[in-house]
Amino acid sequence: MTAQHTFYKKITLAITGASGSAYALRLLECLVAANYQVYVLCSSAARVVFDTEVGLKIPAAPDAASQMLSEKFNAKPDQITVFGKEQWFSPVASGSAAPKQMIVCPCSTGTLAAISQGMSDNLIERAADVVIKERGQLLLVPRETPFSTIHLQNMLTLSQMGVTIMPAAPGFYHNPQSIEDLIDFMVGRMLDHIGIEQNIMPRWGYTR
Repeated sequence: MTAQHTFYKKITLAITGASGSAYALRLLECLVAANYQVYVLCSSAARVVFDTEVGLKIPAAPDAASQMLSEKFNAKPDQITVFGKEQWFSPVASGSAAPKQMIVCPCSTGTLAAISQGMSDNLIERAADVVIKERGQLLLVPRETPFSTIHLQNMLTLSQMGVTIMPAAPGFYHNPQSIEDLIDFMVGRMLDHIGIEQNIMPRWGYTR
């Protein structure tokens, strides 16, 4: 008999093909450590970026990807579940079952545009649409530079709906000594916004 585990909360983590896969990995690590149950949505482009940026090959098959990430982060059984882009019967596709919190990290400008216009052509876009319509908490981490007027208009549209727009723009006031410090700056801010206590980045005015 498989032991049953009680998780603090559920959250959806969507990963798109924008640069910044290391942010997603560190965030997933922190969510697991915080005893969250995480539904992971990973686009095809994101798998290419993972391989390119961090040398990690995410399996295309959802079950294999779930197993790989669970082993990587020493997750509890069923703590990490990966869904494919067309698994329309997954919990994240329904307002009656989806977690009330969702982070898209990193968020491509294409995904940003689709979410802002309510275009649900894949599970990531549908899951975001569900969180918006159910008045949940949606946090988008776009990684692009410069932003075009189209990008900015889409961000404004979403911000006016209550979506948090948090561009991957780490600060330097904590005197980062490594790329990991820059990653932790952004991940720490994400954790702050979804209500998870964190000590991976110092507060303003404090030192490590």
